[in-house]
Amino acid sequence: MSIPGVVRIIGVLLFAASLAMVPSLVLGVGEGLTLPWLGSILTTGSLAAGCFFATNRRAVLDQRGGLLVVGLGWLAVVAAGSLPFILTGVETDFAKAFFESTSGFTTTGATVFPAIEPLPDSILLWRSVSHWLGGMGIIVLGVAILPFLGVGGAQLFRAEAPGISTDRLTPRIASTARLLWGVYAGFTLLLGAVYVLLGMSVFDAVNHAMSTLATGGFSTRTASMAAFSPAIQWVTVLFMFVAGVNFALHYRMIAGRWTAWARDIEWQVYFLLAVGAAVVCFGSLMRTDYASLEQVIREAVFNVVAVHSTTGFATADFAAWPVLCQVILIGLMFVGAMGGSTGGGFKVVRAIVLAKHTVANFRLVIHPRAVIVHRLGGKPIGEDILLNVVGFFALYVVTHAAGTLLLAAMGYDFVTSASAAIAAMSSIGPGLGLVGPASHYGDLLPGAHLVLSALMLLGRLEFYTLLILFIPETWKLAKATR
Repeated sequence: MSIPGVVRIIGVLLFAASLAMVPSLVLGVGEGLTLPWLGSILTTGSLAAGCFFATNRRAVLDQRGGLLVVGLGWLAVVAAGSLPFILTGVETDFAKAFFESTSGFTTTGATVFPAIEPLPDSILLWRSVSHWLGGMGIIVLGVAILPFLGVGGAQLFRAEAPGISTDRLTPRIASTARLLWGVYAGFTLLLGAVYVLLGMSVFDAVNHAMSTLATGGFSTRTASMAAFSPAIQWVTVLFMFVAGVNFALHYRMIAGRWTAWARDIEWQVYFLLAVGAAVVCFGSLMRTDYASLEQVIREAVFNVVAVHSTTGFATADFAAWPVLCQVILIGLMFVGAMGGSTGGGFKVVRAIVLAKHTVANFRLVIHPRAVIVHRLGGKPIGEDILLNVVGFFALYVVTHAAGTLLLAAMGYDFVTSASAAIAAMSSIGPGLGLVGPASHYGDLLPGAHLVLSALMLLGRLEFYTLLILFIPETWKLAKATR
């Protein structure tokens, strides 16, 4: 494992982050915020140059090196992303600025700002850009450009790609990354154009298109998507659902394999969960007072898909919905979106494997000598994958419990603590209680902001990528191979 190689790649990622700030600088010039944005760009760019040019070795990464790049790279980019909030003065508290930046890059969408409209347009754009970069993964972006710098990226892609395994579309990993980004960018442009046609301003359309395809949830309005027309909300439902689908399936659909979605078992479960949850919530909401049947259907479907895809937009305060709806939404927060999507959560594919494993164990109780082969989409599931999923589930539950306990120890009630922890880990954004869709995270204690930031990073990077940084053996091996 080459530590200079790791540092060099992190320099590339920081340089990409500094370039991503340029559009906000352009807007900031007209807002009198030229110096803060220049300061953010130059500081990030200087750190990038220091990391890149101080290490002139060719980067050769093993699996540990790839994990180190992802973990340290995300921490570095998130820290750099907090600079605009601090230097522009919109949020000078470091814990809150770091939380907002973490929420952006992890596509969580939780915010510390009680009102969004007073924020400068340059900051609103930066929040959406951070979503868009984090959506597909800034590390995957690095994989697409690193080959041109003489750096291999297969280890990075394996470390970043969510789900059980990486679904490669082409023989070369860099080509795969570029294809995924091409699909991602194409959907973003399409949604932005549709938004404009439906009456959104260009600025709102750009921000919400990036936020939607990233399954992020940051909006330019305090009321989130409730500030826009029903037609815009229905279009958002469609694209939130699409963003929660494995992007490899999108590519196959575009390539002419029209049955790619329907034949995929994970997509079938993802779709059925969304439909089933929406039907139950619709039935519960029918007992409440709504202006029209269309509004009940729209709010039930919109908020279910927003939670299931882990986008986190809202058109209603579902923290005030019937308890049955809240329980269902908490369940969807845990399951999350499909593997290979921009969504977070435990992932539907893991939930399927875990369910199959549980059912198989019941069968073994009845037929102890039976040989049961687990299959997913007609293909056998290896024992190593089963163990990985079970271990990941245990880690997910233990981490959520630890986060809930830490928040409860700070004085927050159980509903707030438990929902905030799962909303952070699964990259949802709004939770229940004090952090519901009608509230914000700004009033929480600094310690809570740091705990939730850690949970957001752990969930987005699927635990191991960050936890490896705290294992002494990692650094001993790095020192031995330096």
